[in-house]
Amino acid sequence: MENELSIHKEGLVSLVESHDLADIIKPLTKEIHLFDSFVAGTTHLQDKSVLDEIKVGDKVTLRREDNKFDSNAILILNEDKKKLGYVPEKDNIIFARLMDAGKLLIARISKITKRGSFTQISIGIYLVDF
Repeated sequence: MENELSIHKEGLVSLVESHDLADIIKPLTKEIHLFDSFVAGTTHLQDKSVLDEIKVGDKVTLRREDNKFDSNAILILNEDKKKLGYVPEKDNIIFARLMDAGKLLIARISKITKRGSFTQISIGIYLVDF
């Protein structure tokens, strides 16, 4: 029985069977810093309470938006999917092209500055690579 085929539930097979796919892939991803920018449009938010819920280091979601004013609009959402604003129009064309090509981009809040009633939110934009 030297050449007998045997199935071992070790290694990768057991890992896949006992974990969520996201748990397996996450260690294989890396975030590549692309650019520093800020959140545009915070003064036009309908629900400004979202500005009190964010903190430095928070990961925020970038999502393309069909927008009649800017064909490259990228919406920025907090962890609860509440609108924070947009990637500035002057910065968004390359990121929109990457996202349209299926690339995953995220952002992290790097600085929050309050000046009276205005809140400036600085972000770093990252490409999530596998």
